Amino acid sequence: MSDVTSRRKLIRAGLGAAAGAAGLATAGHLISKYGMIPPDHYGPYGIGQTLTYAAHRILMPKQTLAREFDRSQISTIASVNGLPPATDDYKRMAADGFADWRLTVDGMVARPLTLSLTDLKSFPARSHITHQACEEGWSFIAESTGVLLSHILNLAGAHPRAKYVMFFSLPEKGSPLGKKWGSLDMEDAWHPQTLLAYGMNGQDLPLDHGAPLRVRVPRQLGFKSLKYLTRLTVTDTVKPYGKGWGSSSPERGFSWYGGI
Repeated sequence: MSDVTSRRKLIRAGLGAAAGAAGLATAGHLISKYGMIPPDHYGPYGIGQTLTYAAHRILMPKQTLAREFDRSQISTIASVNGLPPATDDYKRMAADGFADWRLTVDGMVARPLTLSLTDLKSFPARSHITHQACEEGWSFIAESTGVLLSHILNLAGAHPRAKYVMFFSLPEKGSPLGKKWGSLDMEDAWHPQTLLAYGMNGQDLPLDHGAPLRVRVPRQLGFKSLKYLTRLTVTDTVKPYGKGWGSSSPERGFSWYGGI
């Protein structure tokens, strides 16, 4: 049975019957069978998060692209949510142009990597002008420039049984996982618009927008585009991290999946 046929079968048999308790049970069984359960499915809003994630994965082809805009449509103001790390180490690295900063790539990979900003800029670059929508209601259009996450995954030799890429930001005091941390499933990790971005609107990435590196995920809300990256871990489970919900976001009241 083809992937498209399987997805259509799941729509007919599960989500179409989700209005009642029996329908929810049927949908839950089929969603589990096809591996469409988000890490926060057992959180306080687990049923809703699961149905949302499954519906997006069923109805949207894997390579569906977010809309890209013309340069004339770039916003004059790019709003900021969250401040840079307030540590002395971050301030020192920023003052030195992040020459000593490194990105670690580890986990389920054949070739663990330690990459400098210069290394990342030596790889084939990709730019796109896309819309970034914040879950708090504001948005802007900006150009992001960087290296495709898929390029790094190929370079490191990501294991075919991996399910997630974990992202960790530069640490804050008292937060061993970083200021924030999150993850993408492999469908979004391999997506042709998912960038590790080091540039914005033709310049180096500004400090407030995540310098030296952030992930940019145009198909999801802004909180998924984690800033101040320092480490990527390819894994088949998110359970060892925090509450096991795949991200710091569900632990603060948001969802793990932010598809739009």
